[in-house]
Amino acid sequence: MVNLKGAIGANELTDKQSGLYRALLAEFLGTMLLNFFGCGSVVTKNVVAISLAFGLTVAAAIQSIGHVSGGHVNPAVTFGLMIIGKIPIVRGILYVLAQSAGAIAGSAVLRALSAESMEVSLGVVSLADGVTPVQGLGIEFFLALILVMVVCGACDGAKPDSKGIAPLLIGLSVTVGHLVGVPRTGAGMNPARSLGSSVVMGAFDDHWLYWVGPILGGLAGGLIYTHAVGPAKKEDISTRQYATVAMEEKELQNLTGRKNVHPA
Repeated sequence: MVNLKGAIGANELTDKQSGLYRALLAEFLGTMLLNFFGCGSVVTKNVVAISLAFGLTVAAAIQSIGHVSGGHVNPAVTFGLMIIGKIPIVRGILYVLAQSAGAIAGSAVLRALSAESMEVSLGVVSLADGVTPVQGLGIEFFLALILVMVVCGACDGAKPDSKGIAPLLIGLSVTVGHLVGVPRTGAGMNPARSLGSSVVMGAFDDHWLYWVGPILGGLAGGLIYTHAVGPAKKEDISTRQYATVAMEEKELQNLTGRKNVHPA
């Protein structure tokens, strides 16, 4: 019963020490910035520019709010971490609501600050000509799959060397996803981001697949990393036969088994 209560996490609603409401504000702000800057780049009509804008904005958002909420800024990431027990259910659901509200706010501000002639380029996702809804669902599934697997890998506690560059790694996975997804589905990759543009512009064609695809991909990504690939183990990391340039002398001695080793 204790584990069940912990998994649900309802106690966080009244626990002032949980930082839940501060985290919800962080997720709101992070997703608002994503929709403002990411969707704002769509006017360039350049796939590379759009991909970099979304990826770099995600990296910036995670760097800014990651210490408060984990920097999900994406329901697919939240569901992926929820299924493997990294985040309680109640917190996860509230995160999705905050992310959705933030995305709508970001797209609303973007529209308010854009010329009417730019309204066709405010980030509404849609299937390219010839792409079926099933194909679009598959694309969105894989975009979220790689994202959540990278999130799990970059934030793996047994790999401390990736902690400092985790925001960049995650941002780059978003960039890669957009390079593939923009020409096919518009690269939703993030249900909240897609919702924000759709609500503000009143366009909901095939909108369901921009929720179902990424969420299923996020769930699969979390489960694959945890149960198939397997999270890194500290004993595995310690057996690596290479060292970073910045390694301390004591660590280098432990690695090589020699007492008097001086790094170059």
